[in-house]
Amino acid sequence: MAKEYVLTREGLAKLKEELEYKETTEKMRIAEQLKVAISYGDLSENAEYDAAKNEQAELEERIYKLETMIKKAKIIDE
Repeated sequence: MAKEYVLTREGLAKLKEELEYKETTEKMRIAEQLKVAISYGDLSENAEYDAAKNEQAELEERIYKLETMIKKAKIIDE
């Protein structure tokens, strides 16, 4: 059986709020970091670029987890 995430309505609302924040504000912030890092030139030795790419990967992983939890949420009454 696929895993269910048992949540209250409030818990589900918090996950949706976090997802919205990550998909908008955080994505834009990291995109800006990448743009700045790329402007420095040579990406092979660019620590800022590597850090931004790592942060972007972590963000995408969190977004995926949030989407999965929201899709598989089972709401319980408090």
